[in-house]
Amino acid sequence: MPRVSRAETAKHRVAIEEAASRMFREAGFRNVSVADVMGAAGLTHGGFYGHFASKDALAAAACARGFAEGVESWTKRVAKSPDAPRDALVRGYLSDANRAAPGDGCPLTGLAVDVAREPAGRPVKAAYLDGLNQLLAILVAAQPGDDTEACRREGLADLAAMVGAMVLARATAGEAISDEVLAATRDRLLSERSPCGSRDRG
Repeated sequence: MPRVSRAETAKHRVAIEEAASRMFREAGFRNVSVADVMGAAGLTHGGFYGHFASKDALAAAACARGFAEGVESWTKRVAKSPDAPRDALVRGYLSDANRAAPGDGCPLTGLAVDVAREPAGRPVKAAYLDGLNQLLAILVAAQPGDDTEACRREGLADLAAMVGAMVLARATAGEAISDEVLAATRDRLLSERSPCGSRDRG
């Protein structure tokens, strides 16, 4: 049997990570097997351990890939709306399209419950935290105002509202309350407000 080139090996690893990232966000870690992932990537089950030491290692890599996609998407959205980057991020996140596509959506929402249930020390927890901090940094930078500490607090509150709303909207998809959750959270976050820190200063 001919040896697989380094380029082909790298290509296979990317395919595995992409498939796992999508499937884990759609169905969760426990509902997706290594065989499922390899099949979706168009590869045989036996080749898995040539790329990853364990399913835990795959979960971390898939999580990191999902966040990399999210960072790229958020960065592009901000660049397209330089006058109101925060509003663009809120609208994009709390959209019908995002609700309908968990496999392509933000890992903050898609993996939150699964990561919370993982034991301490699992590599996916570190990958999730790193990804959270990357997206938070983008949202904090998009806040109006120049009070760094206040903008971080506002960014954290925005992110928590966005993620929580999407979790509830997906859990109730097909019901009227799902649309209400998205609309109410969008309206609250997009309502006119003062720059970060102005309320603290009175």
